[in-house]
Amino acid sequence: MNKEKFIEELEKLDIKITKSQMEQLDEYYHLLKEWNQKINLTSIIEEKEVYLKHFYDSATLNKIINLSHIETLCDIGTGAGFPGIVLKILFPHLKITLVDSLNKRIEFLNIVIDKLNLKNIQTIHERAEEFSRKNQEKYDVVTARAVSHLAILLEYCAPAIKINGFFIAMKANISEELKESKNAMNLLKMKLIQKVEFNLPIENSKRTLLKIQKLEKTPFKYPRKYIEIKKKRL
Repeated sequence: MNKEKFIEELEKLDIKITKSQMEQLDEYYHLLKEWNQKINLTSIIEEKEVYLKHFYDSATLNKIINLSHIETLCDIGTGAGFPGIVLKILFPHLKITLVDSLNKRIEFLNIVIDKLNLKNIQTIHERAEEFSRKNQEKYDVVTARAVSHLAILLEYCAPAIKINGFFIAMKANISEELKESKNAMNLLKMKLIQKVEFNLPIENSKRTLLKIQKLEKTPFKYPRKYIEIKKKRL
């Protein structure tokens, strides 16, 4: 995806990008390419592929929730900053937390944040489940992009979401995972509100977004049966 096509496709997502934001994404790309030679951040590094499979793909979160109306967002298992860094560039008002368990990735993200002069964004080096339980009911939206099985993600992320807030899962084909996660949703007092399926432009690979609402305070302890299911899945 060249930059002209990227801008065109963003407009279809109701995102109007400025020249300075494009410059930030361009600098982000070059930092990604440079640091990927030092640490393993992504297997996708060719510019047009990054703009399609990382930058545009991250922006598609706006398909399922209007990010202009959201204040706080947490990106669990952010990796090289997708979708969190991209969303911060496109929606500067967002207060974003990036969580990852690998410190080398956190070091890279801190460099990106500094070089791009991003404000109201923090990085946390911690396992998702530990972070979430220390930050209960703090975020309007918690998201995770292609990180783990949906049932496990729900357990790990649910505590950090405000009551009536949302978990947004960014996946490829999720039909089987969704079936296997119904019990987890019930136990965690959560409900699937919306499912959006689409294909990426140009290459037509399938993507799925799930909008799952937290209805009540998350139970701190989970039933033994669910714990056993989780361990088996892992």
